[in-house]
Amino acid sequence: MKYVVLYTSADDVAAKAPAHFPAHKARLDEYHARGDLLMVGTFGDPQREGSMAVFRTRESAEAFVAGDPFVVNGVVARYEIRDWHEILTP
Repeated sequence: MKYVVLYTSADDVAAKAPAHFPAHKARLDEYHARGDLLMVGTFGDPQREGSMAVFRTRESAEAFVAGDPFVVNGVVARYEIRDWHEILTP
């Protein structure tokens, strides 16, 4: 089981995100370095389609979102955490 975080972008995400991106990226790097964050990225049109991240545990997904500068500062309008049954594994 993995845990997928789906972010819906706030209006004007391109204008809001740059100010908070360095802190957001540092958080991504921290969670990735310790093995909690497996994958992350935006969809083709981040304003319209948002982004997603895949976490190893629900606890790490919840903790990440709770302190993510994008969530805290309104770059993300809303988010959802879903359980994901991964079928193919390395």
